[in-house]
Amino acid sequence: MSESAEKPVYRVPFVERTGMRRIDERRGHSKLLMPLEGNANHVDVMYLGAFCVLAEAVAAGPGISVLDTTKHFPIIKDIAVDFHRMAASDVTGEYTLSDDQIAAIDADLARKGSAGYLAEVPMHDAEGTLVATGRVTVKLLSHEWPGAAKAG
Repeated sequence: MSESAEKPVYRVPFVERTGMRRIDERRGHSKLLMPLEGNANHVDVMYLGAFCVLAEAVAAGPGISVLDTTKHFPIIKDIAVDFHRMAASDVTGEYTLSDDQIAAIDADLARKGSAGYLAEVPMHDAEGTLVATGRVTVKLLSHEWPGAAKAG
């Protein structure tokens, strides 16, 4: 079996139903787009829950990209979204781990089997206006972690 076939792929059907799309994902970086269509509320602006899903996915992506997923998995510890203004368009979110953050994550995973980081995720409408900011605490845990069977 190839290495990529052995690694778990993290899929969340709920997230997939939002229609969220990848704009740019690479090692330590994620930029995603949440479409307004299918995610609008009763007044035709982005539903706050869609901002939460976008912030969570954008924050987790960079950590997942540096993981050996055969040994570790991601979990969201907490999330908060500050809503700045209504968005009547698609919304993008972007987050990048610095090289120093990646080195610290790698060191923590090697030393204690877990790591974590706080991601500040700015979210912008189609015109580039800041409409929300997410703060997401991402934990990266070993499959050997005692609660892994419950979390996975």
